[in-house]
Amino acid sequence: RGEDPAADRQARRQAPAVADLAERHLREHARIKNKLKSAERDQRAWERCVLPTLGRRKVKDVTRADIAKLITNMSATPAMANKVLTLLSKAFNLAEVWGWRPEGTNPCRHVARYKEVARERYLSECELRRLGDVLGEAEQFWDVAPQAIAAIRLLLVTGCRSAEILNLRWGDVDFERRCLHLHDYKTGKRTVVLNDAALDILANLERVDSNPYVIPGLKPGTRRSTLQPLWNRIREAASLDDVRIHDLRHTFGSVGVNSGHSLAIIGKLLGHTKILTTQRYAHLADGPVREATQSIGAMVAASMSRQEIDPGESRV
Repeated sequence: RGEDPAADRQARRQAPAVADLAERHLREHARIKNKLKSAERDQRAWERCVLPTLGRRKVKDVTRADIAKLITNMSATPAMANKVLTLLSKAFNLAEVWGWRPEGTNPCRHVARYKEVARERYLSECELRRLGDVLGEAEQFWDVAPQAIAAIRLLLVTGCRSAEILNLRWGDVDFERRCLHLHDYKTGKRTVVLNDAALDILANLERVDSNPYVIPGLKPGTRRSTLQPLWNRIREAASLDDVRIHDLRHTFGSVGVNSGHSLAIIGKLLGHTKILTTQRYAHLADGPVREATQSIGAMVAASMSRQEIDPGESRV
């Protein structure tokens, strides 16, 4: 029939494996089109979750059952499992583009994702007071750079992400227009409008000579790499053991909603590009609804009992 079994065996041996797919995905996609941290997360996902199981399998031989088994074995970490599924789906789409698999054969299709429960943790007024006390104590008695404490305060009063504050340069701070011009934002450039509290923190912050960063690192000209060790110490002192740094951003959003501001405004302040992201705060905006139903219910009940009632007295 004109076939060459030896050539077929050689072609099979030389066919790219999943390990080759991982390397090319990182080289030609993740490190070019994604931000550095995203590319690093992808690399860790490949190395820790995928390659130990599928690394030697040929790309064209991977089946939907293989992917389903991998994701099922990650049931203890559903959020990570979903991230791995998204990563593999993109990688196998690229494999089709590169001619490593026939078109329309992505093995990730129809593999079910886990339902994730969004973590909602906001600081109460009492917890905010405790946190403020600890921050004041840290500024006076702890052997900590004042800029690091200021970074925590800025997270609370701006709703920024920690990376946005750590990457902030003095050239990005516009005191005249009362805003920050962020260039390395998660989804692109954005402007953060500053309130009086944030402006006071920045205005009173000491600048380090020859260092462009607002939150400088230990080495000349560098920024502080992380706030996590400091935050671990602060939250322990404030008895906030379950509070993450990112929850300070959620607290900013929740305080805004509870103050009567619309979800659209909160989304703008937090830099959300999709209204669905801001919807996590929607259940906090039911104060006016509760007030209305209390007033209406009281008036209906009074009418039924033939009593007169001042609608203003029924409000809570």
